[in-house]
Amino acid sequence: MSKTFFSRIDASHVLSRPSLISVAAVGIALAVTIVAGIFAELQNRSVHRQSARADVGEHLGLVRARLEGNINSNLQLVRGMVALIATQKDIDQEQFGDITRSLIGKHSQLRNIAGAPDLVVSLMYPMEGNEKAIGLDYRKNEQQREAAMRAVNSGEMLLAGPVNLLQGGIGFIGRFPVFYEDAAGDRHLWGLISAVVDAERLYADSGLTDPDLPIDIAISGRDANVMDKTVFFGDERILAQKPVLSEVVLPAGRWQIAAIPRGGWSDMPENVWQVRSLILVGGLLVVLPIFIAGQLYDQRRVHIRELQRRQVQMEGLSQRLKLALDTSKIGIWELNLDTGELTWDGRMRELYDIPADRDTTQYDVWSDSLHPDDLERAEKEYWDAIDAGGMYHSDFRVILQDGSTRWIRAIGAVHTNARGQRYILGVNWDVSSDIQLKTRLLNAKRNAEDRNKELEDARALMEHHSLHDSLTGLPNRRYLDQHLLDAQAPRKPTALLHIDLDRFKHINDTLGHAAGDSMLIYAASVLTEKAGPTDFVARIGGDEFVIAITEPTDEEQLAHLAERVIERMRQPIPYDGHQCRIGVSIGIAMADTSLHDYGRHLLVDADLALYRAKSNGRNRFEFFSDTLKLEIIRNKQVADDILSGLERQEFLPFFQPQFDARTLQISGVEALARWDHPSEGILSPDAFLKTADELNVVPLIDRIILEQTLWQSTRWKAAGIEIPKMSVNVSAGRLNDANLMESLDGLSFEPGTLSFELLESIFLDDKNDVIAANFERLRQVGIDIEIDDFGTGYASIVSLIHLRPSRLKIDRQLILPIIQSEGQRRLVASIIEIGQSLGIKVVAEGVETMEHARILRDLGCDALQGYAFAPPMSSDRLIDFVRSEAWRKAS
Repeated sequence: MSKTFFSRIDASHVLSRPSLISVAAVGIALAVTIVAGIFAELQNRSVHRQSARADVGEHLGLVRARLEGNINSNLQLVRGMVALIATQKDIDQEQFGDITRSLIGKHSQLRNIAGAPDLVVSLMYPMEGNEKAIGLDYRKNEQQREAAMRAVNSGEMLLAGPVNLLQGGIGFIGRFPVFYEDAAGDRHLWGLISAVVDAERLYADSGLTDPDLPIDIAISGRDANVMDKTVFFGDERILAQKPVLSEVVLPAGRWQIAAIPRGGWSDMPENVWQVRSLILVGGLLVVLPIFIAGQLYDQRRVHIRELQRRQVQMEGLSQRLKLALDTSKIGIWELNLDTGELTWDGRMRELYDIPADRDTTQYDVWSDSLHPDDLERAEKEYWDAIDAGGMYHSDFRVILQDGSTRWIRAIGAVHTNARGQRYILGVNWDVSSDIQLKTRLLNAKRNAEDRNKELEDARALMEHHSLHDSLTGLPNRRYLDQHLLDAQAPRKPTALLHIDLDRFKHINDTLGHAAGDSMLIYAASVLTEKAGPTDFVARIGGDEFVIAITEPTDEEQLAHLAERVIERMRQPIPYDGHQCRIGVSIGIAMADTSLHDYGRHLLVDADLALYRAKSNGRNRFEFFSDTLKLEIIRNKQVADDILSGLERQEFLPFFQPQFDARTLQISGVEALARWDHPSEGILSPDAFLKTADELNVVPLIDRIILEQTLWQSTRWKAAGIEIPKMSVNVSAGRLNDANLMESLDGLSFEPGTLSFELLESIFLDDKNDVIAANFERLRQVGIDIEIDDFGTGYASIVSLIHLRPSRLKIDRQLILPIIQSEGQRRLVASIIEIGQSLGIKVVAEGVETMEHARILRDLGCDALQGYAFAPPMSSDRLIDFVRSEAWRKAS
């Protein structure tokens, strides 16, 4: 049914669309209109372009005529002078000036005229400003010789320019060769007449610079050569915009002049929108009537097809209704309330198992079939619905002919027909299976409710176990979070004691987990006993407990409680014949009620105080304070900065030179780690080494210092500086690394130039196979071993013999007093003698004065290192230091 229904919806949707005929008619009319509009638009633009070029040509012709007239008139004036000189070749400066003065006048574009008899300038007007030109010999002047001789050889006037004039400005130069005839009629060269035409005045008088000129002009053809496309007036980009072209005819050549409308060509005619409006109106007058006619045609077709579709649909609905009634086994009945006549269909007879010969037009055929237990209720529901004139709904049983029962569901409604008769019309169907299912579901529901009660009891028990420690019975961390520390908790603690058992792991490891459990149970009982009646005791971890104080308190009371707990937990605890001794470390924090979620902060603060108590020796208590918090935050900031600094490569080596005690030659350098902090500057290891060790990044820093030291050594060699040996510090972690040698793969150094320094404090007498193996492999690849800070740690003579370091460095604490203390001097001498007897070089650290250096040299020390000679410094400073040999001046 759904497939037929949706297919009809789709058909109706298709019919609502415009028909192909109407769409085609509108499309053709629209296409014709568009084509006509495009043609009219193109024609309008073509006429506009032709008109624009005609306007430009008209203005260009006027400008070209004025330009030709001005320049030709100027040159014609000079030609008169040339003709005069040809007949009067002995003209002098005074005559020349009088004649040219009348030629130039006030409104001429000529700036000056020069006469050069025998090609040497001796005549000039005006003379003022042109004195330097007098005496110019065209034959000898390299700049003007070529142009002058070209005019002489051609026998014609030549126009050059525009050129930059020595007197300033731009001008055109016309050179006229002058010839005369002698008495015999022979033709001889008199010389040259040069006339300078002021370009700017020529442009202005010809209208080229007129601000009201409606066109932009470009002129090309330098030196009157029309083939030269160099633009000497205007913008050369005009030539690329399809300009109107013309030529300026000169006495000795031509210029090409081009013009476009000011601002460029425009393809948009002024009447474009009037034309477009006419096209639009004409198109609407054609398309709109066709469109409206098409719509009316389509609507008529849609209405006809809709009527046909509904008729078919009605027939289908009637068939489906009949089929639905047949397949659903629903019986239909009707009762005329005015006449009492009852009408049943065949399905109703089947439902009630009525014999075929019984009359079903009377009411009692229904009432007689009802089960006695349901009769009264069913009739009441029936007649109540009729009296109310509303809906009827009822479930009841009927007795079949074989004595069995069947559940019937009846639904009906009271209505009045067109003649005013009242009817109740309804349906019946068999719901026996539904009633049986409902009965089973009700039984299942009761069983489920019983089961849910059991599950709820189990859940409550599980919830209790999830909130309490199974060993001690105390509330656990989850209980503490939910009921005390959460911001929504009903009770809030005023103080918190975070308690950790000391030596618990030792007992657990030596006596077993049962002993550990016994210690935890004992600790729980002690804490419960010592806590107040309103205090809250919880086990929040393996050997960690909490006492939450919920009443107002102060530090004195909290300290007294902590002391009682510590004192009691110090007592020996008997277990399986053993006297077990454990202690407790306690961190105490008081609530800061100004914070919103201060419960969470309270546990963190108590944990920090506990950390401080354990680090200060255990079996004690510590209070949380702002100073402690700032210290923790500072350590956290340093840790974060160290990790960031490693990523940004902020760790770098500083180098402190070492000197031969006898010759004071540099015998090596020690690479010392420094941190180039972005805000605090260069930091020494005491500012970051402890935190770096806690982060386990000291081996990484050592690696960085080693790699940078080797890289800097290549710079020293390139700078011509020879450093015999480089010493770098190595941590205990790297020495105990079985993969130490693999981590050194790829490093480039010369054997014997690199040594690893390790603190005597990690150079233990106890044999360490990994360290010993690493020492041997380091020596095989050419890396020496040095003992740093000798005299302050645990190294013995036996360990020195066993591991055979190449050098010992006597700690500065032993070196500083040798000037004043004879005993200290003898002690240092003994260390030097031990080193010499074992073949180990001895280096003294902390050499602060030259007196130290002298004493150590006399005692036989091999090398010196200290501020008396040089402090630690960067690689760049080390290069300058070695080149300057500043230590020799100090010594």
